[in-house]
Amino acid sequence: MTATFLSSPSRPKARLKNCRRLVVVFFITWLTACSDTPWNDPYPTAESDENILYASFSERPKHLDPARSYSSNEYAFIGQIYEPPLQYHYLKRPYELIPLTATEVPRAKFYDSADNPLPNDAGVEQIAYSIYDIHIRPGIRYQPHPAFATNSAGEPRYLNLNAAALDAIHTLADFSETASRELIAADYVYQIKRLAHPRIHSPILGIMSEYIVGLKAYAQTLDTAYGTLTKQLSDSDSSRPPYLDLTRYPLEGAEVVDRYTYRIKIRGKYPQLIYWLSMPFFSPMAAEVERFYAQPGMKEKNLTLDWYPVGTGAYMLTVNNPNRQMVLERNPNYRGEPYPSAGEKGDAAQGLLNDAGKTMPFIDKVVYSLEKENIPYWSKFLQGYYDVSGVSSDSFDQAISFNSQGDTTLTQEMATKGIELTTAVAASTYYMGFNMRDDVVGGNSERARKLRRAISIAVDYEEYISIFMNGRGIAAQGIIPPGIFGYRSGKQGINPYVYDWVNGKPKRKPIAVAQQLLAEAGYPGGVDSNTGKPLLIYYDTAASGPDSKAVLNWYSKQFEKLNIQLIIRGSDYNRFQEKMSKGTAQLFFWGWNADYPDPENFMFLLYGPNGKVEFRGENAANYQNNNFDQLFEQMKNMDSSPQRQQLINQMNGILHRDAPWLWGFHPKQFTLHHAWYKNAKANLMSHNTLQYKRIDPQLRKQKRTQWNQPVMWPLYLVIALLAVTIVPALYSYRRRERQTVQIDAVDHTKRSAS
Repeated sequence: MTATFLSSPSRPKARLKNCRRLVVVFFITWLTACSDTPWNDPYPTAESDENILYASFSERPKHLDPARSYSSNEYAFIGQIYEPPLQYHYLKRPYELIPLTATEVPRAKFYDSADNPLPNDAGVEQIAYSIYDIHIRPGIRYQPHPAFATNSAGEPRYLNLNAAALDAIHTLADFSETASRELIAADYVYQIKRLAHPRIHSPILGIMSEYIVGLKAYAQTLDTAYGTLTKQLSDSDSSRPPYLDLTRYPLEGAEVVDRYTYRIKIRGKYPQLIYWLSMPFFSPMAAEVERFYAQPGMKEKNLTLDWYPVGTGAYMLTVNNPNRQMVLERNPNYRGEPYPSAGEKGDAAQGLLNDAGKTMPFIDKVVYSLEKENIPYWSKFLQGYYDVSGVSSDSFDQAISFNSQGDTTLTQEMATKGIELTTAVAASTYYMGFNMRDDVVGGNSERARKLRRAISIAVDYEEYISIFMNGRGIAAQGIIPPGIFGYRSGKQGINPYVYDWVNGKPKRKPIAVAQQLLAEAGYPGGVDSNTGKPLLIYYDTAASGPDSKAVLNWYSKQFEKLNIQLIIRGSDYNRFQEKMSKGTAQLFFWGWNADYPDPENFMFLLYGPNGKVEFRGENAANYQNNNFDQLFEQMKNMDSSPQRQQLINQMNGILHRDAPWLWGFHPKQFTLHHAWYKNAKANLMSHNTLQYKRIDPQLRKQKRTQWNQPVMWPLYLVIALLAVTIVPALYSYRRRERQTVQIDAVDHTKRSAS
């Protein structure tokens, strides 16, 4: 009886055990809630006070080799690592070139065909070639890297590695020794030579071959030499990939003058070269680094320049895990640069000069996490776990509002959190182009011009910007975007064939004007007066998906204003490219981002000898106007001056009249950042902007804790409900325990008496 009775409290005991566990969980929860580290912090607790910038990337950079890279997501990394000789001033506008590793911005010296020097104001027709001497500052050093490590004999420590030596190597950090050396002029010359390397396929080889003396022939020389090496290795059954030593092949257009000076020789006059000297293509490359990475087995382990770049910049890439995270850390060998002490009007008031003269970089480390979707990224930004964010269409209404004047402002939610907004009109232009080779919309007849002008009025890009871009753009008046020399604002800058100037603003002409132009073109009411058939316009596009369908429907409605039927011809991108190259597309949509802030980089998009069909150039409309071409040839190599502006004005007048494009729009960039992110100013030309940024880690930690307090009441409610259930069981258990003790005592007494 006793034994049977003692086994019955097992359920109360279990409940008591659960109650104890619950008390422990509650105590731990309470302690965690009192901690200054939020529960949902995705980063290690030890980093909460550190000087780290948190950013993201959505896809792996394909190329980190500066001779190959030509994409913005790649420049976000290599722009911080590599240093071309020149850079753009971080604050000044219009954009101003200043030295980076060079001692000064080089000036061209001109020579005629007999090698006689010419004055600076010599005519373009006199100049046979230009010479640029670039002087490099002494004392600049590369980041630590195993390619520079040497043995006691001064020989490269990690050269001629065999398979056994590489067996334990998986990342660059697995090499036990690193070293550095000084930057020299020969490194810049070596990089220019790399543009012609047959295995690199540099995207600017074509254009640079037109200007750098001997570069086109140099590419052929290297191609032949590389082919010979490849055959020799194949004949010997060697698995070692061929290494082409560029130091053995001189290039006339790029040569070393002395340890800190190199010379670039240009065919004719090409003042835009100095803009190219601010791009990663013209960064230095140490020959021993390329030789290090060329060893057998390196590529198979992702030990390449495309994976681990090597430079002299403020940062170096220490982690490259494209499935999770990429990390930039301060280059310990970086010399430091002073933050600018001058900018444009308003910079001081915005706090952009508070760090004037202080040594950069300010941030020790930058952690880029993989984020493929906008929504989780946006949520983490609002929680304070990312320092900067763009504004996607999903988050636009939550972040941005419009005041009574139609200007963009932050919503109250964003303002309350101290989030700030920076905007900038991109140095880009997006347009709808007419194929000027087409029998209907093309040609130079007055009939065709009036048709194109009528369509230009009807397609309301102000409406497009409002509907599809949330107001993030401005309707283009011409080919040159704001911020580039040659752009004119105000009444003088409008396209008079499409706009009127009303109440201090451009206003699109009434649709009745477009209808009249259409009738004068021979299509009254959208009907061809010669054939009596409706006018059909074919729009070729590679766009697809639900969002694209809405845009295409909108375009159709714009043409319906003129009773013109817009026929959408969709295709994949390769087929679309083929149509463009053959000139079979009638109407198309295209865009261009500036390589450098010069009007030549936009005006050449409509230069006749740059036509896509005939010359494989970037003139996708295949526009050709002799007067425009002559003016372009005069303008392209001029220094920016009132005389150059006059030529640009004439060129714009011709383009407005001929209307080879619907001028489209210039997009506006919106960027949000938290209050702890300092020195935020949009710079659309610079690539090395990270070193200017500063973080206040303590303010960030405070705000993260404030914004990520756990919601405890559901847990408390669960605990209370469990307590209501467990307390009666606990009481019952205690009562039964006492009864058991009493029964045992009586039973013991009886046994003793017997």
